[in-house]
Amino acid sequence: MTTSLPEPYQSNFKLPPLQPDMAFVHSRFAHFIAFGGGVGLSRYAPGTMGTLIAFPIFWSLNSMFEPIALLLAIDIFFIAGIWACSVTGKALNAHDHSGMVWDEIVAFMLVLYFIPDHWLWTIAAFILFRFFDILKPPPIKYFERKLRGGLGVMFDDLLAAFYTLLCLAGWKSLVLFESYF
Repeated sequence: MTTSLPEPYQSNFKLPPLQPDMAFVHSRFAHFIAFGGGVGLSRYAPGTMGTLIAFPIFWSLNSMFEPIALLLAIDIFFIAGIWACSVTGKALNAHDHSGMVWDEIVAFMLVLYFIPDHWLWTIAAFILFRFFDILKPPPIKYFERKLRGGLGVMFDDLLAAFYTLLCLAGWKSLVLFESYF
């Protein structure tokens, strides 16, 4: 005797996103990466906390690697972030959960790589990056809506980093009358 099951039906019902905790973060390596080792669990401004964590990570890697190797490491972190944020977003049933801060960490490390090593530049970069990451001017908001999965999570912060670097380069060349060339 065979039993047939009814065909699965399509429903618009979606499960609510899970509320991650430290056990979730440590349950898989992808979750650990996406949540910045647990920094994303911060109750207050997890994206800002993720951006702040980029400082010690960048400074320690900067002291260990030559510039080109550091840039390669940031690239590898970006690619790993696509995977980690994709896996974690699926597990949480939330495409871009606010606790996933690896995108802020990697994008701000890229900003730190390209700016002068001076505290005024660092503060300006931090403020500009957070401004663009929160406000999401075009085309950042467009790509945030259109790109799904890990690439979408990582790419919008990459654009915020680009805007930050563009503003700082403009300041350097137009106001300080210095040039990168």
